[in-house]
Amino acid sequence: MSVILIGFAVLLFLIIVVRMPIAFAMGLVGFFGFSALMGLELGNIDTFRWTGPLSMASNRVIDTVQEYSLSVIPLFILMGNLVTRSGLSQELYQVSNAFLGHRKGGLAMATVVACGGFSAICGSSLATSATMSKVAMPSMRKYGYADSLAAASIAAGGSLGILIPPSVILVIYGLLTESSIRELFAAGFIPGILGILLYLAAVRYVVWRNPKAGPAGEKTAWKERMIAMRGVWGVLVLFTLVMGGIYLGVFTPTEAAGIGAGGAFLIALFRGRLTVSNLFDTLADTARTSAMLFAVVIGALIFSDFINRAGLPDMLLEFVTSMDVAPIVVIFAIMGIYIVLGMVFESLSMMLLTVPVFYPVVASLGFDLVWFGIVVVVVTEISLITPPVGMNVFVLSAVLRDIKTGTIFKGVTPFWVADIVRLIMIIFIPSIALILPQVLYR
Repeated sequence: MSVILIGFAVLLFLIIVVRMPIAFAMGLVGFFGFSALMGLELGNIDTFRWTGPLSMASNRVIDTVQEYSLSVIPLFILMGNLVTRSGLSQELYQVSNAFLGHRKGGLAMATVVACGGFSAICGSSLATSATMSKVAMPSMRKYGYADSLAAASIAAGGSLGILIPPSVILVIYGLLTESSIRELFAAGFIPGILGILLYLAAVRYVVWRNPKAGPAGEKTAWKERMIAMRGVWGVLVLFTLVMGGIYLGVFTPTEAAGIGAGGAFLIALFRGRLTVSNLFDTLADTARTSAMLFAVVIGALIFSDFINRAGLPDMLLEFVTSMDVAPIVVIFAIMGIYIVLGMVFESLSMMLLTVPVFYPVVASLGFDLVWFGIVVVVVTEISLITPPVGMNVFVLSAVLRDIKTGTIFKGVTPFWVADIVRLIMIIFIPSIALILPQVLYR
């Protein structure tokens, strides 16, 4: 137990104080922790055996790089980058604005819906927030929206990017827990739509309390709405093709990612948005992001080997069993830990640190790991917009330099309250997440 505590202390020190990238911090702690455990097993803490840890780490690197199913990550990232390059975010916002802009708070609602649609293809919360801030903020300021509501709707809407499939974070969760990626994608669809609806309710609440925060815009004629719809046919066809193919079992998530990347390339090409220069930039950005994610996954797997060899999941299960409490109480305790950690860590780091520790306990208590994955991602969404480390908020603060971070945090309060409501609903009504996987695959 002492080795585990020392390992976590060193890990937190490296991440928080030294500011070491989490991939390297987890890999180093996992490697040396594994060595220390081997020394303890030989009865001498000073005895370090390097053959075992080196073999474990090298196998993790080789197996991860050669894992065919992981090719879904760079392909979905490429698809998202190509969609961003093709300028679909502007068309999505125009369609949402055409149908919702004439209502009080309508532009903020349009922003949430557009963020949901864009994140369904992009898969990145930070990219969605940064992109939509350039598209939606000028319109909301034109109609006199309060900065708190305008920025908050972008920050909250952007957080949908990690849940609505295709989601890279769900792929990583599936890898860590050996869960079905296509079941995770199916499970994330309804909670993602529920998130959009609850965010719209949050906007309505804000303008009900203060009508001046979100004045109504101009009403768009039906003819103009239909014209606006023409601009999004590409993203609708692409999403239907990719996700419909996965849900119906026509092709695997990896094959769907390849089709999606190819389709996004054709859309960008036909729109005339693709040149040799920006294609190279897109591919380079995809390679950088993919390399970063693969490094993080490898570090997390090495760290996971360390804590599993140390027996931490078994210790936690024994402790939970000795408490003699209902399993749902354990789930709420885990959620409480996630919310606290979300105030310190960014979303991916938090998930990689905790999932290897918690998922064996959750599985032993009889809970569905696909359901738990959706619960974890919803909690992670909350961490994206809550102080003091709400990554979406800080991304917006960097893009919108004239808006204070405190103003954005104040504005997102109704939205993370809506997320809490959604989290409680998913915990007490698991079918919200599991109905689609059960109907399609079980």
